[in-house]
Amino acid sequence: MIDPELLEILVCPETHQPVRQADDALLDRVNQAIRSGGVSNRGGDGVTDPVDGGLVREDDKILYPVREDIPIMLIDEAIELDKLG
Repeated sequence: MIDPELLEILVCPETHQPVRQADDALLDRVNQAIRSGGVSNRGGDGVTDPVDGGLVREDDKILYPVREDIPIMLIDEAIELDKLG
């Protein structure tokens, strides 16, 4: 769970759009795609570790993973949601 005060100031580093916490259904979808080997991040690396949480960009196109309660707000680590399959 991301601190609500931190969430208010976090934005996408690429577009500066606000982000919100991903709901459980989306996290299940992302983790299922990761388990099936069908997820690469924007840097082109395969994602093999499930995400604990995620921050979704306002336009619903990008998810920034949260691992061990730390949001990974790096463009190359982002997951493009329309490419989950």
